[in-house]
Amino acid sequence: MGGGIGSRFWPFSRESKPKQFLDFFGTGQSLLRMTFERFNKVLPTENIYIVTNKDYAELTMSELPELSPNQILLEPMRRNTAPCIAYASYHIKSKNSNANIVVAPSDHLILKEDEFINVMERAYSFVSKNPVLLTLGIRPSRPETGYGYIQMNEEKLDGITKVKVFTEKPNIELAKVFYESGEFLWNSGIFAWNVDSIIDAFRQYLPEIAARFDSGIGVYGTAEEETFLNNNFPFCPNISIDYGVMEKANNVYVKAADFGWSDLGTWGSLYDLSDKDENANATLTSKTMFFESTENIVATPSDKLVVIQGLNGYIVAESNNVLLICKKEDEQQIKHFVTDAKLKYGDDFI
Repeated sequence: MGGGIGSRFWPFSRESKPKQFLDFFGTGQSLLRMTFERFNKVLPTENIYIVTNKDYAELTMSELPELSPNQILLEPMRRNTAPCIAYASYHIKSKNSNANIVVAPSDHLILKEDEFINVMERAYSFVSKNPVLLTLGIRPSRPETGYGYIQMNEEKLDGITKVKVFTEKPNIELAKVFYESGEFLWNSGIFAWNVDSIIDAFRQYLPEIAARFDSGIGVYGTAEEETFLNNNFPFCPNISIDYGVMEKANNVYVKAADFGWSDLGTWGSLYDLSDKDENANATLTSKTMFFESTENIVATPSDKLVVIQGLNGYIVAESNNVLLICKKEDEQQIKHFVTDAKLKYGDDFI
């Protein structure tokens, strides 16, 4: 899934070039490229599909020249993850009626790739034998309010745990209870299932989406697919796969995993992963001098010298025509900053 705009990473992530196309770590690889190469160790190139917004077709092709154009599925507009996954599932079923599928965001970081590959192979084996919906859960390392949580059941199938309940982003008090109980995992947003299992779930829990895509059976993979999608995709509800399916289904299982996962959803998550000086300040690319300052993250162009005095716990990020200075603890407001900037100054800064 590579169609989001990553507004919480503004001003680095822009509508014209969202975070999945950016090289955050100076490795010469975007997050999308890193994700492709990770899965290419598990899957042949021809079995990898990217679902993205039509505006990012050229960006995606330039990042992944190995893919043929028909492996890049273009959404005419953003409708969250449920319609995205439905479209990919129906398209893939037209190619392989018994496909086992893994669904993953294009902008996550995985540090332990060997362990990730082992988990993926186990996941594929599990869903090929069982008509279930599998999600990968990450053992929490702290009380975190920015992630969804999965409560585990005592029931198991082939050694994999059934899900008791999904809980979307909790407040800090509830997050502490979840963390201390040991019964909860972070929801990684990485899923695996057989194509029939997920299409059956759409028909049961999101019939308005299933009805749209059922009406296109026979056009997927043909010259008529684009016209069909343009006529039907806009009528799909804007809803996530978690709210629309995973929280309702009774055949959801979770495999606990530890492969150095981060969703890189916020500046705070990037700060946690970055190298820091003796005062816990992190600098990504620029040259920075800190005076009486602690626990800041600075991301500016590499040719800039940044001098900071008396700041504690701040994000300082500059990209093109925008400079952001924001408290790390208030970074959830960045989405609101983006909306307000668009309303006041137009699209030039977004």
